[in-house]
Amino acid sequence: MNIGRGGIYMFRIKLGGGKTQEVEESVYWHTTSHIMAQAVKRLFPEAKLTIGPSIEKGFYYDFDVEKPFTEADLAAIEEEMKKVIKEDHPIERFELPREEAIKLMEKREEPYKVELIKELPEGEVISFYKQGEFTDLCRGPHLPSTGCVKAVKLLSSSGAYWRGNEHNKMLQRIYGISFPKASELDEYLNMIEEAKKRDHRKLGKELELFFFDETAPGMAYWMPKGFKMMNVLIDFWRKEHEKRGYMEFSGPQLNSSELWKISGHWDHYKEDMFVLTDSDGKEQALKPMNCPNAIKIFDSKLRSYKDLPMRFNDIDVIHRNEKSGQLNGLFRVRMFRQDDAHNFITEDQIGAEIKDIIEIAKYLYGIFGLDFELTLSTRPDDYMGDIELWNKAEANLKSVLDELCGKDNYRINEGDGAFYGPKIDIKMKDCLGREWQMGTVQVDFQLPLRFNLSYIDSNGEKKTPILVHRAIFGSFERFIGIITEHFAGAFPVWLSPVQVSILPISDSQKEYAEKVKALLEEKGIRVELDARQEKIGYKIREAQLQKVPYMLILGEKEVEANAVGVRKRKEGDIGQMPVEEFISMISKEIETKAL
Repeated sequence: MNIGRGGIYMFRIKLGGGKTQEVEESVYWHTTSHIMAQAVKRLFPEAKLTIGPSIEKGFYYDFDVEKPFTEADLAAIEEEMKKVIKEDHPIERFELPREEAIKLMEKREEPYKVELIKELPEGEVISFYKQGEFTDLCRGPHLPSTGCVKAVKLLSSSGAYWRGNEHNKMLQRIYGISFPKASELDEYLNMIEEAKKRDHRKLGKELELFFFDETAPGMAYWMPKGFKMMNVLIDFWRKEHEKRGYMEFSGPQLNSSELWKISGHWDHYKEDMFVLTDSDGKEQALKPMNCPNAIKIFDSKLRSYKDLPMRFNDIDVIHRNEKSGQLNGLFRVRMFRQDDAHNFITEDQIGAEIKDIIEIAKYLYGIFGLDFELTLSTRPDDYMGDIELWNKAEANLKSVLDELCGKDNYRINEGDGAFYGPKIDIKMKDCLGREWQMGTVQVDFQLPLRFNLSYIDSNGEKKTPILVHRAIFGSFERFIGIITEHFAGAFPVWLSPVQVSILPISDSQKEYAEKVKALLEEKGIRVELDARQEKIGYKIREAQLQKVPYMLILGEKEVEANAVGVRKRKEGDIGQMPVEEFISMISKEIETKAL
């Protein structure tokens, strides 16, 4: 695999005559979904076809069948897929007029395909792809033949409502993955197994950081250790922004519907908001984002061009009414703390401001040893405002990306911008090579106009500011979930909820242990004392399982020498040293935020 022009991932496939061709991974995986559908129809002729797209990693296909697929079914389908691949059927595209297309799918007893065809706009090209005995409604494109797929694995099956609507029939969805080489598939499957070990939901419970409960779907219960880590991260974020001229504010949790109507969220985002009625019968909504409140702060007094750029940051809790089926640990929640900022600038400050934000992102991600890529997301279909302003905003973002990444050397997600402006998305990769959507930088010409914002320019005239919405981590909850898996719960010392565990060998060292604990706490080091009457080996194993960075072993020798026996989480025993020397060593590690 390699990355092609624009950051799109490509696979190199083998053709006849020793020739090769590069194809987008989405084409490769979509073709494999059709191969899977062909195999399912061979083994389960009564199965009705629905849709089978490529996804971020792999593909799926939804089937209407009488019974859920079993593990044995998946194994049989996978074997049949290998037969289809070996048969190397040419994949042929053809088009039909609407009525003929409907008749074809009716003849094949595929009611979902008939439904899809009938909903296509007049004049829309209706295309099909044929491979052997199998034909499917599809826009394409596809690989030249089924034999181009080399290594395939079906991963799981689950229920899925037709079109994601809980009022529709429950279908059966099969997920899979494929690659041009068996070695690439093996690498991916090994990554999946490693990811299971690193699952942040599992580690959250084991390390006593957070948990979820049916009493509050999509809302984490933060335990003392987890909340301590949250606050350490927030303090770090807050100090770094103060250095860069950001001013922290806090706004209401509940705003009237009138505010959300002005901002456009009522028309474009209401389904994702928690809406309620106050004691006066007026509609209110829990804020799903902070931008209208930041706008109110800016608009609270007359501003001058000398005040700009004016950068407001906040970490208020926000709420989004995510569908229950979409909730996923800390990755997708209903309540979270956004690492937000809203920067009010002049038009000629756009380029410099965006570059400054990207530099902040580089620094903050670099602290954690994380790399990222930048993606341009352009005007969506339900955009708001003047198209000329949209074009101007997109041009500004493209200009910055051309300079930072090289012309056209970045991905473009057409139509994935916010309804009020285009954006640069930050895509981060963790130690397993998984890509995560993180922060965002959005240039907004629309909301300042809708709220009638202004500042006084150098000529004493009123001008409308530009609003830059930005988040670096995305949300603190999501970021903690990601770095929990990235570090497998073994956080750097500066971030660890417990940095040192003191382990006296016997009760006779307890008094000395209390003294050492007090010395460490005096220096701001987070420490726990395990004074249980257990064997030292047991205590060490417990601290190791809790992934504590440092363990201090205290026996008679250490008491006599006013020293500590130091054991590191990764390296094991590193020997005895004076207490002050250990404090100096760990303090430096914390201060430098060493990995």
